[in-house]
Amino acid sequence: MTPAARVQAAIEVLDLVIAAARSGGASADRIVADWFRSRRFAGSGDRRAVRELTYGAIRACGDVPASGRAAMLRLAADDPALTALFDGSRHAPAPIAPDEPAAKRGIAPPWLEARLTASGIDARTAAALLARAPLDIRVNALKAERQAAQLPVAGEPLVAPHGLRLPHSTPVEQWDAYKNGVIEVQDGGSQLTCEAVAARPGETVVDLCAGAGGKTLALAATMRGTGRLVAADTDRARLARLQPRAQRAGAVFIETRLLDTGREADALHDLMGRADAVLVDAPCSGTGTWRRNPEARWRLSEQEIARYAAVQARLLDLAAALVRPGGRLVYVTCSLLDAEGADQAAAFLARHPEWHAVPLDLGAGTPRGAGLRLDPLRDSTDGFFVAHFAAP
Repeated sequence: MTPAARVQAAIEVLDLVIAAARSGGASADRIVADWFRSRRFAGSGDRRAVRELTYGAIRACGDVPASGRAAMLRLAADDPALTALFDGSRHAPAPIAPDEPAAKRGIAPPWLEARLTASGIDARTAAALLARAPLDIRVNALKAERQAAQLPVAGEPLVAPHGLRLPHSTPVEQWDAYKNGVIEVQDGGSQLTCEAVAARPGETVVDLCAGAGGKTLALAATMRGTGRLVAADTDRARLARLQPRAQRAGAVFIETRLLDTGREADALHDLMGRADAVLVDAPCSGTGTWRRNPEARWRLSEQEIARYAAVQARLLDLAAALVRPGGRLVYVTCSLLDAEGADQAAAFLARHPEWHAVPLDLGAGTPRGAGLRLDPLRDSTDGFFVAHFAAP
């Protein structure tokens, strides 16, 4: 593909991404993968270039663009070399008309930018949400210690005790260490939120919103493979992905529980009042993950954030019922909105005045309400809110 053809290809992909964002369709990653799957002629260099152009344009546009071309024009406005590729040649985008509008620059749709500002997110932090995410891995303490792990590339140690940062595009999934469960790909901030649980060997720990089990595996390593670790979720497909990962990691003691939405307590009745610790990594808006999923900010609405907040409150109340007297509850969201973080924590304490918040010292993060906030500018992590509550 010529450079101009790559630009036109990115415009076509962007049209699909925009349509999916408006309709709640597939993610940008899936769309890009599917687009190339049907175009075998594109080489690895073409794939990389089109992907970079696509995501560069997504990051450059605050609100949903009118079209893929408008999004690419936004990116080209700051790049004369890119502008020159709109030359109308074969497979190239048509020339730019003198008055042709480009999509508007911004961090997010205006209403969402206002929500971030009200949540204490300044302009520099907001801009950092759209930078390229680093590649972090966690060394699995069930199989190796960080300093002793034999890896093809030496990583930079993170604040997280088992974390390493590797250069972008490192082929981690091709390494024997990955295939054998010695390492897992996990953001350094996500690793720190697991440290907040302070899971210990022999304890009973519940990961209430386990998903595919990234945090569950981190808890299993901290527990040194002993005790009882229950991974629960309402998504059968995601939960099913945990079992092979657990086998690979040597975390064979993990139990899984498939929950029925709205009736989660039925599947957890035997654990009521018995858990030493419960992690609630709650469903949320994902505003802290825009470095990885920048088009996600085009999919949100005020109503959806309110819906997430209601689910989070319900899950916190369920988790509180699972914790034994003197136990602990750790609440995590990958969001920087107070509605899903500090305000949610305050509301929990108001509903459960017998509980109290425990100050956290994770070596990173900024206090926010009853918890800590991690962000990409100050902590070089995804955005998270994490709070630790102690049961009476």
